[in-house]
Amino acid sequence: MTSKKTIISCAVTGSIHTPSMSPHLPVTADQIAESAIGAAEAGAAVLHLHARMPETGAPSQDPAHYAAFLPRIHAATDAIVNITTGGGLGMSMEARIAPALQAAPELASLNMGSFNFNISAAEKGCRDPQPWEVDYLRGTRDLIMSNTFTQIETVLAKLSETGTRFEFECYDTGHLYNLAHFADRGLVKPPFFVQAIFGVTGAQGTDPENLMHMRATAERLFGDDHLLSVLGAGRSQFPLVTMGAILGGHVRVGLEDNLYIAKGQLAKSNAQMVTKVRRILEDLGQEIATPDEARAMLGTKGRDKVSFG
Repeated sequence: MTSKKTIISCAVTGSIHTPSMSPHLPVTADQIAESAIGAAEAGAAVLHLHARMPETGAPSQDPAHYAAFLPRIHAATDAIVNITTGGGLGMSMEARIAPALQAAPELASLNMGSFNFNISAAEKGCRDPQPWEVDYLRGTRDLIMSNTFTQIETVLAKLSETGTRFEFECYDTGHLYNLAHFADRGLVKPPFFVQAIFGVTGAQGTDPENLMHMRATAERLFGDDHLLSVLGAGRSQFPLVTMGAILGGHVRVGLEDNLYIAKGQLAKSNAQMVTKVRRILEDLGQEIATPDEARAMLGTKGRDKVSFG
């Protein structure tokens, strides 16, 4: 579905990059809150959130770690909060969905299929890493990100009971067909917020032709019942999301997906990344959606119906 305004999502910290890769990666609750609030002030309508263990920066799906920053973000911004159910690599599905079950956000991410998820090459970006960082990254050479049909259906059922809607993360064209499967069964209702992801080793690459194919497939399967957003990992982030926006889609940037604002230059904040993509979009004549406009487009339940704040 081509939209008149563009939704900017910001993925604030994620679970892929590790603290030794950048001093600007948010780790503590204060850092995550401040970075998310800055991104919202810069123009992000959606904040995609992960938590980390404050002592080490390792990924965490402990609901208490989310509770340490969610109320502050809620009080300071009107952005849509989107909590991950991907969690940290290797976690059980029970652990992955625990924060979203407790917080009942407007949006939760949901990976739409199992696949190899290899980020071991990111080790070259570490600078004096903690031991857990090296073990975590190298371990992904033998990792399958598990998202079976039973697991997906369980997440849909449990979170839908709270009124949470979904950002459907699709790393390959087949994941669009998986979403269509659940739509055909009536387990998900439009509009479908589809996050097309490019550049993770084990899934589709960042070739522009892949974006065109994903877009055409989504149009064929869902027509006007979907909104397509684009995420490009690493150096492909800004070129690929720009291409997606030109084609009428939405964009996601942030330190979860890319640590650099320009070649060889670390981004100092998520706000800096949002500011850059907003400038690109506005120079192209795009209008940026406010959080409330994004709510209307995505059909969320509203910020007053979450379980935090």
